[in-house]
Amino acid sequence: MLSLRQILLAFQQRHKHMTTIKSRPVYPGLSPDLNARKNVCVCDEAGAEAIVELFASAGGPFAERSLVLLAAETLKTNGRGPVIERLSPAEIEVSPALDAAIVRFREVLSRAAMGLRVYAAGSEPLIGSVIQAAADFGIDHKSIRTEQRGSLKRRVQCVHCKGIIEDVTTSPVRCTHCGLFLFVRDHYSRRLAAFQGVCVDAECPGEIPEIKVLYS
Repeated sequence: MLSLRQILLAFQQRHKHMTTIKSRPVYPGLSPDLNARKNVCVCDEAGAEAIVELFASAGGPFAERSLVLLAAETLKTNGRGPVIERLSPAEIEVSPALDAAIVRFREVLSRAAMGLRVYAAGSEPLIGSVIQAAADFGIDHKSIRTEQRGSLKRRVQCVHCKGIIEDVTTSPVRCTHCGLFLFVRDHYSRRLAAFQGVCVDAECPGEIPEIKVLYS
């Protein structure tokens, strides 16, 4: 049964991202699968708070069956900071960046047995990367429990040159590959784990709208 907080979070997420674009992801919030034999939780530092809350709601035995892959640029790989202490008694591995955490996640999935449940918490690029990697191992995105925390930054694909732009916080944004100014749409590709960016001045070259921070 979902807690009141999780119900409110799901409501807020649905209304926050109210859009006619069906591909726009919705993240309902984390809830424990108490029947899972093994839990793999991928998170960043903001998402770690969601994992802490997940463990608190599920109880100690749940955490003991869990592996946490923490992408934390500001923590030392072998450090034992407050965030890590609060994630105990789970098994915890800290990676210096998201890409490294996803590489490790793929290694875990390559040896996984039946009864595994995947959780992802943190920024949208992190959640998208987890879903993208899990799909390569036959895990449906609907079975992954997700919660967005922290930065609203986006990963964007330029539909013109197909380049991927990381950590996008503005719209329009200049493509770092072809130089076009792109309007960041809510159209989302799970295969690419990216939103779509289209040229803003295709009809009126040189007329660039004001650049605004929308996803900080």
